[in-house]
Amino acid sequence: MTHDPSWLDVLWLGLTGFDKARQLQESLAGEIQAQKRAPTLLLLEHPHTYTFDRRGQEANLLWDRAELNRRGVEVRWTDRGGDVTYHGPGQLVGYPLLPLGPVSNLGRMPQADYVGFIRRLEESLIRALAAMGLVCGQIEGLTGVWVRPDVASRCRHCPPQARLQPSKIAAIGIKVDAHGITRHGFALNVKPDMEYWEGIIACGLVDHPAVSLADLLEPTPEMDQVVRHVVEAFSTTFHFSETVWHDSRTLDE
Repeated sequence: MTHDPSWLDVLWLGLTGFDKARQLQESLAGEIQAQKRAPTLLLLEHPHTYTFDRRGQEANLLWDRAELNRRGVEVRWTDRGGDVTYHGPGQLVGYPLLPLGPVSNLGRMPQADYVGFIRRLEESLIRALAAMGLVCGQIEGLTGVWVRPDVASRCRHCPPQARLQPSKIAAIGIKVDAHGITRHGFALNVKPDMEYWEGIIACGLVDHPAVSLADLLEPTPEMDQVVRHVVEAFSTTFHFSETVWHDSRTLDE
């Protein structure tokens, strides 16, 4: 049975281990490639995890093994881009599994399509955050969604460095497989424990701090509310005509 590519399946998983989510991505991507599943957006939270891309620099991990164990942090190497990032409770992680189209005979995705997909991911998050009352944007040459220093300067909870440099509220790192199906995606900081960014140089960027919705908005939107805004903005940005929800929090760990 083939599925209409104009609708989006949304799976809200809740707290899910990184390895389980990676296995689920692989399984669902195979179904999408075989046209047995509609494009799918996985939404979840991870336990405390640092993930590196295949070219990530171990020097960007600042905590030693004893400290990682004390804080309950797992470290995983992945096949996405983006160096090292943090995932944890209170952060909304989104894994879009979308068919971007066939790759070339050389097994490569046209660069414009790859970069364009990242820009549209950023745009969808910017729309969602605007709907919650927060103005964010893009920075040329950098990936992710950013808060300007003048916004952070009015925030009594923001770290001092956020008032001097743009601060990142959402990180993005993706992979496109040989069939043109996307993997990995975005991590939006809703209300995570920001101390965990002290253990890494996030995305290899020394001068740009991380911030969260909890730093910037009072009251902080509940996670379910954030999920609704993100799905609505994602569907609009990627031109899906229908969204089918599946609450699958039975996978919680």
